[in-house]
Amino acid sequence: MTAPSQPPAVRHVSRRAILAACFGGLAAAACGAGPTLSPATEVAKVSLPQVAGAVRQAADFPLAMYQGEREVGGATVSLRELLGQGKPVVLNFWSGNCPPCRVEMPDFERAYRELRGRILFVGVDVGPYVRLGSVDDGRRLVQELGITYPVGTTSEAAVVPAYRVLGMPTTAFITPAGRIVRQWTGILDYSALLRLVDELMAASQP
Repeated sequence: MTAPSQPPAVRHVSRRAILAACFGGLAAAACGAGPTLSPATEVAKVSLPQVAGAVRQAADFPLAMYQGEREVGGATVSLRELLGQGKPVVLNFWSGNCPPCRVEMPDFERAYRELRGRILFVGVDVGPYVRLGSVDDGRRLVQELGITYPVGTTSEAAVVPAYRVLGMPTTAFITPAGRIVRQWTGILDYSALLRLVDELMAASQP
């Protein structure tokens, strides 16, 4: 398997800019978006308002873990470090006050338990950046649902436009080389998630 290329870093922008660019879409779609499967979605370093530009690589960003530190390699890690494990990554953007996220997460837990060791599942709580919950809300939801896969948050608000999180939840399927091969906005049930994971694994072959 080839070594991952260096993911471009998410550029820091103000929270006000994030909300201006994205919350309009979230207000219409968040916690009510129907699942829509897009063509291959490719993301790189952004500077607002260049949110919709077509690019190839998943943007690098830091993660502060709520749980799963041993599996991801530390309490604070980056996407680059996750990709360095050589596994495909399923990156799920969610928030503590998002009802569809609550519905979806048990199916992610089921898939995680089945595929652990082959795929790296990581939940990213972006609630503070999309007005859908605090860090404490996110932690409480994880505990309430008995979620055990790695979950954390990020200090980079720019991850929201970088990954085009225009509805909640949003899931990106990333090869070990850092290429987003598919992105899904809305709830993924267990069977749909497994189909997209199969597609990701096929795309991740050297």
